[in-house]
Amino acid sequence: MQDFPAILNNPVLLVALFACVLAQLIKVVVELIQHGKLDFRSLVGTGGMPSAHSALVTALATGIGQTSGWDSGTFAIAIVFAIIVMYDASGVRQAAGKQARILNQIMDELSQGETKFTEDRLKELLGHTPVQVIAGAALGTVVSWIAAPTY
Repeated sequence: MQDFPAILNNPVLLVALFACVLAQLIKVVVELIQHGKLDFRSLVGTGGMPSAHSALVTALATGIGQTSGWDSGTFAIAIVFAIIVMYDASGVRQAAGKQARILNQIMDELSQGETKFTEDRLKELLGHTPVQVIAGAALGTVVSWIAAPTY
């Protein structure tokens, strides 16, 4: 536990976390522009523009590439990790969100009859569109390149 403060001195980690937080803050602004109201739930929610997951993992991978070298094994691990996270965000989780939307619609239609459901509605905004993932990846990369002098 004595090495815990050293974690806070890791500039690559701090920049990656900053990129994630920045993406979440941008989501609030995007929600304000699109819907004309502040929705602070988007600070902790999934989905939306840009993808905070993508910003986090691309800032991490870029920072590792900048510090360890683009030909290092560590960068290879980071980029594969980033690809898996972004694929999951735009593919698997988006499909789960679509399924949730359809199931909620079925529940709504069946509830109009005598059947009453005791289950809560499913969360529909789970994943990202490819554009949201690309925007998050671009944000993470730019944040890491801007922070490069701190490495």
